[in-house]
Amino acid sequence: MSNNSDLTFITNEKGQNLLERFKVLIKDTEFFDVLVGYFYTSGFYALYKSLEKTKRIRILIGISTSKRTVELIEKAKQSELQFSHAETKEHFSNLLVNEMSDAEDSRPVEEGVMKFLEWLQNGKLEIKAYPTENLHAKLYIMSFLEGDRDVGRVITGSSNFTQSGLVDNLEFNTELKNRADYDFAKAKFEELWKVAVDVKEKYVQTIQEKTWLNNTITPYQLYLKFLYEYFKDELRQTDEVIFKYVPTEFKRLEYQEQAVLNAKKILEEYGGVFISDVVGLGKTYVSAMLASQLDGRTLVLAPPVLLEKANPGSWPNVFSDFRVPADFESLGKLDHLIRRGTEKYKNIFIDEAHRFRTESNITYEKLAQICRGKIIALVTATPLNNTPKDILSQIKLFQKAKKSTIPNLPNLESFFGRLEQRIKKLDRKKDRAKYMRTAKENAKEIREQVLKYLMVRRTRKEIETYFADDLKNQKLKFPEVETPEPIFYQLNKEENEIFNKTVELIARKFKYARYMPMLYYKGDDRPDQLEIQSQKNMGRFMKILLIKRLESSFYAFRNTVNRFVTYYKLFLKELGQGNVYVSKKYANKIFELLENDDDEAIQRLIESDKAKKYPAKDFTESLKEDLESDLRILKEIQELWSRVKRDPKLLSFVDILSSRPILKKNKIIVFSESKETVEYLAKNLEKKLPDEVLSFTGGSSALIREKTIENFDARARFPKDDYRILIATEVLSEGVNLHRSNVVINYDIPWNPTRLMQRVGRINRVDTTFDKIYTFNFFPTEQSNDQIKLKEAAEAKIQAFITLLGADAQLLTEGEVIESHELFNRLISKKTITGEDEGSESELKYLHVIRGIRDTDPDLFEKIKRLPKKARTGKKYDAKENQLLTYFRKGKLQKFFITSSGDAKEIDFITAAKFLESNQKDAREKLNADFYDKLEKNKQAFVFATTEEDVELKATRGGRDSAMQVLRILKAVFRDTRQLTEDQIDYYKKVMQQFEEGAIPKQTAKTVNKVLNKELKQGPPNSLKVLALLQNNIPSEFLESHIAESAAHTFGPREVILSEYLMGK
Repeated sequence: MSNNSDLTFITNEKGQNLLERFKVLIKDTEFFDVLVGYFYTSGFYALYKSLEKTKRIRILIGISTSKRTVELIEKAKQSELQFSHAETKEHFSNLLVNEMSDAEDSRPVEEGVMKFLEWLQNGKLEIKAYPTENLHAKLYIMSFLEGDRDVGRVITGSSNFTQSGLVDNLEFNTELKNRADYDFAKAKFEELWKVAVDVKEKYVQTIQEKTWLNNTITPYQLYLKFLYEYFKDELRQTDEVIFKYVPTEFKRLEYQEQAVLNAKKILEEYGGVFISDVVGLGKTYVSAMLASQLDGRTLVLAPPVLLEKANPGSWPNVFSDFRVPADFESLGKLDHLIRRGTEKYKNIFIDEAHRFRTESNITYEKLAQICRGKIIALVTATPLNNTPKDILSQIKLFQKAKKSTIPNLPNLESFFGRLEQRIKKLDRKKDRAKYMRTAKENAKEIREQVLKYLMVRRTRKEIETYFADDLKNQKLKFPEVETPEPIFYQLNKEENEIFNKTVELIARKFKYARYMPMLYYKGDDRPDQLEIQSQKNMGRFMKILLIKRLESSFYAFRNTVNRFVTYYKLFLKELGQGNVYVSKKYANKIFELLENDDDEAIQRLIESDKAKKYPAKDFTESLKEDLESDLRILKEIQELWSRVKRDPKLLSFVDILSSRPILKKNKIIVFSESKETVEYLAKNLEKKLPDEVLSFTGGSSALIREKTIENFDARARFPKDDYRILIATEVLSEGVNLHRSNVVINYDIPWNPTRLMQRVGRINRVDTTFDKIYTFNFFPTEQSNDQIKLKEAAEAKIQAFITLLGADAQLLTEGEVIESHELFNRLISKKTITGEDEGSESELKYLHVIRGIRDTDPDLFEKIKRLPKKARTGKKYDAKENQLLTYFRKGKLQKFFITSSGDAKEIDFITAAKFLESNQKDAREKLNADFYDKLEKNKQAFVFATTEEDVELKATRGGRDSAMQVLRILKAVFRDTRQLTEDQIDYYKKVMQQFEEGAIPKQTAKTVNKVLNKELKQGPPNSLKVLALLQNNIPSEFLESHIAESAAHTFGPREVILSEYLMGK
């Protein structure tokens, strides 16, 4: 195409676009007439400067822009009818609203639209809409000044008067210079103009009221719009859950039904949900109600105690009450389930799901196999307890680790790995404050970026505040939780010295050599890193066991030390005979036995499971030296404790039972972590209170369990009053209701505050008859007549435990990151029991606000609902400099950014809500001139934050990651696929895809990596042999998709929802 201005065809190619041609022609144009199907005012900024000298502009547009309009026009044609003027104006207004909501909110666009309005109002520009025909013409008529070179020009073709038509699209337009063409076009335009509808007033009204250029929106209205947009899904939910059947006595509680609605929505979108209301709010009932709303067969996996028919709150009983059909299986029988087949199940409910926080065991692997391709409900009050990766293993039961459907987090492995690295880089002792701060920041980030999409969790306080009317109508109220009371058992001077000396010996001097023999191995069969770590862990577990038993009871501690002595002697005897026995199996089981309070069983397991015999000569001399040193320390401890003649803790216990009125008459639940402590207490109390005491441990019979339920569960079918005091181990702290009592005594320190919440949760139930809940916690201290000194000494003791243990303290607190000086205060805090101490404010507060507007002021709600997208306002704010807060959305993802003079930074919903929160009196301030500069900063930050990178797991773990190693091997082996059938190639590709997307669990990846490496050592790999190895070692379930993969709604355009300019002082 030639590069002069006298063109015939204009195609928008090579810089010769229609807009540029207009600019050339319009300079000499007196009248400019436009006849188009589409006209975008938002593109007017690109043209208006060229039109400054034009005397008059007329724009005639079609209204046939939607399927609905086309249908109406077709009907109109058939019946000789046309749109009324009112209908034409309304339709035009809707088109304008849609256009402006999609238009770029920028300074040039605003300037262009304002110029358009100005010219409309001063008469320079007119705009009409054609009401009858399906107008598709694209015609531009330029009339030149009288006496110019010719009368005018016509351009016609494919271009609409839009950015796309004038510049972006490949179009075909022709410029007509012939006078006859000009006269014909002009006459036709005048004919159409005469019958068209003037939409000037409608245009001005629409721009000023229905688009983001509305300058009347108040801060209060914008605040409500923010809440409406954020909670749109919740507001969309119907208020009723339709149940096929509800038990006669069952109270339908609004907060539980709301949980069902929320959980169902999460399942539909992500394939899995955490049902995580704090203990005592009825998660089993919520689960049964949720199961009744789901299609297909349901399987419930739970600890055995929660499956027993004798337990009124057990899963089979609750599901039966609601007539929800389901199968039930113990978490310990996953093998049995896999053999039986799980294809018939569509929904899986997993109770106490936090037990599966680690992927590095075979039980998790089996669970992952059962869950693949199913809808998963994870029932746990404590999904996030220890390290960031705790939660990842649970999410991986229904999401791919490297291709998740969680908004803006395709690579969960990378996200959680980054959080883990933050913590790992810090020394817990040296960088204590930073370590604690980082742990809290991590937890917040997980809540904000992951759990908000996947979890239903409310605290009691939230329910009392935001569902108060319903609770009142149902005549229900939560009991008041009294602040836990510390009970100090006082050690005399000698006892205190022995206690302190023992802690130091256990934590600092004792080597635990008997439990870590492979660390001394020098033979050929060198242990791998995993085995070495496993041995170190065993030593750490045994150290924690001694500490816990020391604090539990002197009786349990003496017994434990005696067992250590016995087994050390046996080990040394075998070593003297030239043998060292090492077991590799017990490492994973140790946790279960520690949980089940049975350290006798731990020792038996270690001794009996002699998996491999090594010659003693393969070990360094220091093994014998350290074993003998340990034995000397054990004997020293035995000797020290032979001097202790009384039990101050038991004496304190007996004293408070007889002196506190509440403990003299009420039923009492006493918790200890040690089976031996429980038996010791029961035996001693029985002498004082015959026929009043019942004890329950991991080894108790079904008959004892039945007695426990009959005497302490308020929902027991056959209640009895044979016992007043129940002494139990941790096995009763989950899933069994004991709310005929309102008193919990923690005989041992519950080192992990979550344990405290779970224990008290057994009596702190929504349907309890008590008004108050009491908790007593025992702490060791030094003898004193001064209460303050008693407390200070107790705090010092706890600090000493944690400080002396160093990094091993995490095992004591079960991974929870707690400052040594913080633990005592948390254990005597009411917040710990109620679950309110998570440090996060509730979104329910704000949902409550917008629901209230909907229910009490429908006119205002309607107005808010109709406020335009990209709405903006300004208000005075108590800050030093001006700031702009912008709310963005992309699919399901919602983000908030704020900027002042520096870079934009992301804030969470609660922070954004606090900035935006306003009342009706707050005045609207005019936007500052730098509004668009700040908006652009926020937009850039949002684009950066939502640019999905195809992140491979970075080289931080590279070589050690089994999945990566397997991928490298498979890529090399399957370069040549000529010998394989199409089915075999498809199988190989599927395996590759699942490894790449993080869909193969870690243990399976390790196993596959091991067998492939073994095969490679035999010689050049055979692709058929490798295929067979894959098929034998990867369960077919792991090649299936997760439900979430077909339900994802995480994609969509980036949108600005609203902005508020905050005027500083």
